[in-house]
Amino acid sequence: MKRVQSIRNIAIIAHVDHGKTTLVDEILKQVHMFRDASTMQTCFLDSNDLERERGITILAKNISVPYKGVKINLIDTPGHSDFGGQVERVLKMADGVLLLVDAAEGPMPQTRFVLQKALQLNLKPIVVINKIDKPMARPDEVHDKVFDLFVELKATNEQLDFPLLYASGRDGWAARDLKDPRDSIVPLMDAVLEHIAGPVHREGPVQMQVMTLDYNDYVGRIGIGRVYRGELDVRMAHVMIKRDGTQVPVKLKQLFTFEGLERQEQASVRCGDLCAVVGLEGVDIGDTVCDADEPEALPLISIDEPTISMMFRVNDSPFYGQDSRYSSSRHLRERLFREVQKDVALRVEEISGESFKVSGRGVLHLSILIENMRREGYEMTVSQPHVIIREVDGQKQEPIEILAVDAPAESAGKIIELVGLRRGEMLRMEQHDNRQHMEFHIPTRGMIGLRTKMTTATAGEAVIAHRYVHYAPFRGMIPQRINGVLISMDAGKAVAFAIDGLQSRGFFFIDPGETTYEGMIVGEHCKDNDLVVNLQKGKQLTNMRAAGSDRNMKIAPAVRLSLEEALEYIANDELVEATPNHIRLRKQYLSEIERKRLKRAAQTAD
Repeated sequence: MKRVQSIRNIAIIAHVDHGKTTLVDEILKQVHMFRDASTMQTCFLDSNDLERERGITILAKNISVPYKGVKINLIDTPGHSDFGGQVERVLKMADGVLLLVDAAEGPMPQTRFVLQKALQLNLKPIVVINKIDKPMARPDEVHDKVFDLFVELKATNEQLDFPLLYASGRDGWAARDLKDPRDSIVPLMDAVLEHIAGPVHREGPVQMQVMTLDYNDYVGRIGIGRVYRGELDVRMAHVMIKRDGTQVPVKLKQLFTFEGLERQEQASVRCGDLCAVVGLEGVDIGDTVCDADEPEALPLISIDEPTISMMFRVNDSPFYGQDSRYSSSRHLRERLFREVQKDVALRVEEISGESFKVSGRGVLHLSILIENMRREGYEMTVSQPHVIIREVDGQKQEPIEILAVDAPAESAGKIIELVGLRRGEMLRMEQHDNRQHMEFHIPTRGMIGLRTKMTTATAGEAVIAHRYVHYAPFRGMIPQRINGVLISMDAGKAVAFAIDGLQSRGFFFIDPGETTYEGMIVGEHCKDNDLVVNLQKGKQLTNMRAAGSDRNMKIAPAVRLSLEEALEYIANDELVEATPNHIRLRKQYLSEIERKRLKRAAQTAD
């Protein structure tokens, strides 16, 4: 079997925060991809602001690194399960995988999920135990766990004989043995050349399959994939074979390969290399670009189905349009359908002129979209996340996730109780020093709002990871938020005197001086019912004073919810109002009279 020795295609897979992007930074720095130190920045592959702020990879990206005359195509993949759909596809562009595992945490659910896909595709793995410099590092134990995981996932004998390296991405070194010198990343690069074979060179009519999509306002969709056979030439005639088998003649406008951190235009791309193609109108994931005279499709790629949906609506609050550039339904429609062009895991359905049903892989997946839209100047209101229920053979089925929690041993009981209330079932429990590692099967519905409760119950010490596994029979009702909310009675600035007098009724989401409107949620009630409060009520002033009659106000700081926390907090009749500068909670119907009338109508109907 003839192989292209001058190319290596390797995907880097790891759980969130196991140091993948930091390690890539060091590789780029040490192979002198930058002319001088001033052009180097940290987290280079986390190219958008959200990725840098959150420290997570959201979009799969391709770069190449020249090393000893070989072009190494590095495919950086997302580590969070909500973006796991991209990982399965981009693995098909690779011939090997670099599996990064935290030296203290060991293999996590997302590691298992992606590794299983890599092993099924018969990719050659290299295991890197990263963050060796951690005080709680346990490399030998983690090595055993990784080996057990390979066995459990039915790896072949060749895959079980994986090369093992130890590394500290932050300090910029990798080593075959813990006793070896710790001075550079070169041992890792040498291991890639030694253990990962070059792509197979296949002669014949060209075949290239689109694995991921990019989007540009000027040229539309850009298909990114790998040339599996022959040579892709921009001057030749091609056809695109769609998922349903239809053949569409296409004229390639531009062809790019990944050279370093840039894309370079080429006239042709050889077999085994990765490329980006411009000019494929209506291109989708899994479409095959092939020779017009001998069209032959490659096997189809499965695309993940969404598990969560939300309603995106035009903002109709009194503060509509105050701090946004785009606020109409036309703007909202254009932006959502533009997002669908590059995110195939997203579904958008127009319900009415002013509302859209948006479905995705999880709350984080959709909240990233909302956050990006806010930063671009959009405003909208968003409903509570709802799980997508299927009906199979007359039986209701819901998505189930595997949940892994690493928490202090004394908090294990609280974790088990919280998961049990949400219809979770324990799969395993292990002791690591003074911490407990627990795994559960839990409905996706049960995960909504659970992270916040677990973080509170463990004083912020819980490490939580989850991913979708399968659909299973509906597990019954799950208790929702127990407490009611405090609702503003009127519009105007909140007065400190009013907030101080209402502190015994609950806690607030706003500080004195913030402007409110009727129907806006300003806090959480200490009881299970909603309470309408007057925040504009000031102190009655007279010209009489008595010693000691003034009240010393001690107002607790407002509780600020992040976008994900707000989406998980709201009930069915509430909305999150997201604008470029504010995240507010509100009732769907702002008028108290209207809410009472609808409640009475619902009770009468029952």
